[in-house]
Amino acid sequence: MRGFVGGATRGAPGGLPAGVFRHPVALSTLLSGAALWWARRAYRVAPARAVRPLLAAIGLGAFFVIFQGVEWVSLLRQGLTVTSSAHGSFFYLIVGAHALHAIAALVILAVVWAGIAQGKLVRNQFAGAQVFWYFVVGMWPIIYYKVYL
Repeated sequence: MRGFVGGATRGAPGGLPAGVFRHPVALSTLLSGAALWWARRAYRVAPARAVRPLLAAIGLGAFFVIFQGVEWVSLLRQGLTVTSSAHGSFFYLIVGAHALHAIAALVILAVVWAGIAQGKLVRNQFAGAQVFWYFVVGMWPIIYYKVYL
């Protein structure tokens, strides 16, 4: 086991080993939030115009979740587990809770997308989904700062 012996770490600051994949914060947060903002703006003018930017927001969110999984596999291979250290417990609890919220928000955005495609979406549903996604997106830089730096 490299890097996590008795809760001590070797490598990068913040308790994570060197060479671990780091999320591209700007790509996964700012672009997905911007795409959703663009989708909502397009929806107000003509609902069908919101489909592409909404799919972009969903795709960027899926990218985030998939690569978070890649990061977890890397960390598990290096010995960081829930039971390996207090940092490991904190990391998986906080980042895992965020990942679950991101997945839930992606499901909600997919429901919004389907509603638009079927012409059955109520405007308030889009607004609620947008607020939830912005919450998830807005929390990531805070979590990133606390966990990774």
